[in-house]
Amino acid sequence: MKRGLSRRGLLGLVAAVVSLPKRIGRVEAAQDERGEPGTGTRVDRWDRTHDRVWLGESFWANPMEDWRVVDGAAEVQTSGGDRNVHLITHRLTGEEGRFRMSIRCQRVEAAEQDGGAGFRLGIRNRIDEHRSNCFARGVGVDAGLVGSRLVLGGASGEAADGDAVAAEGIVLVLEGSTEGQDCELSLRVQTASGRELGNLTHTVPAADIEGNIAIVSNFDREIPKGEGARYRFSEWTVDGDAFEVREDRWFGPILWSMYSMSDSRGDEGFVVKLTALLPPLGADDNLRVELLTEQDGEWRSHGFAALDPDAWTATFRLPNWNERAAAPFRLVYREQHTDGGETEHEWRGTIRANPAGRPLRLAGLTCQNDYSFPYAPVADHVLTRDPDLLFFSGDQLYENHGGYGLRKYYMFGWAFRETMRDRPTLCIPDDHDVFQGNIWGEGGKAMDTGRGTSSLGGYREPARMVNVVHRTNASHHPDPFDPAPVEQDISVYYGDMVYGGVGFAVLADRQFKSGPEHVDTGPGRADHVLDESVDTSTLDRPGLALLGERQEAFLEQWAGDWRGHTMKVLLSQTVFAGVATHHGGFDDYLIADLDCGGWPQTPRNRLVRILRKAKCLHVCGDQHLPSLVQYGADAQRDGGWAFCTPAISAGYPRWWRPAEVGTPHRNRPRHGLAHTGEFRDPLGNRVYVYAIGNPEVGTAPDPYERAHQKSSGFGLVTVDTEAKTYRIEAFRFLSTADDGGSDAQFPGWPVTVHQDENAGENRIG
Repeated sequence: MKRGLSRRGLLGLVAAVVSLPKRIGRVEAAQDERGEPGTGTRVDRWDRTHDRVWLGESFWANPMEDWRVVDGAAEVQTSGGDRNVHLITHRLTGEEGRFRMSIRCQRVEAAEQDGGAGFRLGIRNRIDEHRSNCFARGVGVDAGLVGSRLVLGGASGEAADGDAVAAEGIVLVLEGSTEGQDCELSLRVQTASGRELGNLTHTVPAADIEGNIAIVSNFDREIPKGEGARYRFSEWTVDGDAFEVREDRWFGPILWSMYSMSDSRGDEGFVVKLTALLPPLGADDNLRVELLTEQDGEWRSHGFAALDPDAWTATFRLPNWNERAAAPFRLVYREQHTDGGETEHEWRGTIRANPAGRPLRLAGLTCQNDYSFPYAPVADHVLTRDPDLLFFSGDQLYENHGGYGLRKYYMFGWAFRETMRDRPTLCIPDDHDVFQGNIWGEGGKAMDTGRGTSSLGGYREPARMVNVVHRTNASHHPDPFDPAPVEQDISVYYGDMVYGGVGFAVLADRQFKSGPEHVDTGPGRADHVLDESVDTSTLDRPGLALLGERQEAFLEQWAGDWRGHTMKVLLSQTVFAGVATHHGGFDDYLIADLDCGGWPQTPRNRLVRILRKAKCLHVCGDQHLPSLVQYGADAQRDGGWAFCTPAISAGYPRWWRPAEVGTPHRNRPRHGLAHTGEFRDPLGNRVYVYAIGNPEVGTAPDPYERAHQKSSGFGLVTVDTEAKTYRIEAFRFLSTADDGGSDAQFPGWPVTVHQDENAGENRIG
């Protein structure tokens, strides 16, 4: 499908209306008696900040872990190229006006490859949004000092004493004045004591300065880590009416929150668990967060929770919660300063009333590849749909996110925190969340990384890191069914939640799953079958695990426990069938993929029989390919239905095109769409494919258009406990809440399934 620029512009307008700022404006330039710009407004408080990693709520550091507040300044810890800090509250508009910035910087470690230090202007990518612009590389106008040479856009000049940057430090002052299509830039360098070292003037197109602003250590991004100089920065001032200022764009110290609400069916009544997520702080910082809720017009404190020193999360557990009334909440963090002062920060939201007595709306989201970060069309659309519950089924990050090192998980929260603020969220990690291409958890064993990684059982990363991922994603979930850790003392999170008259089971599909090294799949990767001579039925060896004995025992218990609810939904990482024939490229046929939930086949069929007792709808993700299927174990369509939601932003593409590889089918649905009907999947499992959202080949240069081509979007399930039905919808990436066109959803959706159909009874047809 092709979309024009007019549609793109409409989406931008919708996004702007949805996210109107609390405070927006232009900063008027301060004037001294001579009519020159004054010293400006200081935007950092590093001189009052304890030593730590996180620089402050107005900044995004690339990469975060390479920067520290050290002795009152922001100091880069690595000598690699293009280490930068964006001021996320300010943006140069490129319109007529003036601006001024100054920064004090000092070289703390010299090197032969000195990439210099200073400012960068006009940082933006194709999406051109303050968050996405933080990851634009190789663009912008540089202004600063490299050795003894001044650089300003395409111009350069000699400074009087470049060595001063290593001794007492220097002050860089950058001024700009935009008239018409041009912007005249003026850079002045002086010592910290005020002695001028040089100045340079250069004119650039006004469009070149439009976008984010940042300070940079080592302008040259090609300088390898360990071979460049290191710089520290302080006293950053910004002034001028050429800036658009959005003070509501802060990010931290409370980055976002997630909560759950569940009927304990016992003495504790309804239980709310809420987690606040903060960035890495320092040993001398305040390490507690307070939670308050508003009841009967008064704010009541629920006390303090300590921050976990690895995950930087603070979790509250509130039993005997009054689920009948909505309750606004405030998370409060009191930042302590080196001078004895304190700044109070808060994050507000609402703990919703339990939506009993009406249909419950569940939004299903999965897999967010960062090329279309911050996924505004999806995030805004979900917010407009106002679901009662969010489910993120994994791959909240990929290893390449952001183009640097860690801090990738924060991009997930930055994109969806407004959506999570006011509704329960269930969030499970998958393979990429723990930096693995695939997980075959083998009950928590350590992977033998000397033999490779993607096709071996066990965890590649240290158990400490895996547990951090579990805490950041799922510490706010209801208490696990059986909290006993697995091998290496790795935590578990599988369990259930009862909310809105619906029972939810949350699984960790891959934590106990056997690795493919136990079977012979022929040449190539052990988890991919490429040789047509391989009989995939032989891969179903005795003793192999899918969910493992512990999770099967949980599901047996859950299937028979109907306390507090009348309908059930299973939430997990991936579909329990191999509903993909082509992987990676349009013509890349893959005979079978063991990473899907269709292998091993015996425990898969045993699972289908267990779920039949629960009459549950299965909602999952992972595949980057929206599908709606009905499972079969002993006969076609004798099991429940499964909805694999679209990826938020699909990366690695997959297709289901069985007719093209000679796979027979029968009993195509009445809609007659291609690639549907009853099949045996590549592993021999029975599966009835009702709808499929095959992608186009993603070629559009615009990231949002490309995400749309690649079948990105989200799912919405409405559970009607009176009618006993599930209405299942699959929205495309560029659809909007007012989009009533036939292309708003993928072909074949929406679909309504009756509860009894999840037990193999064809009630609706």
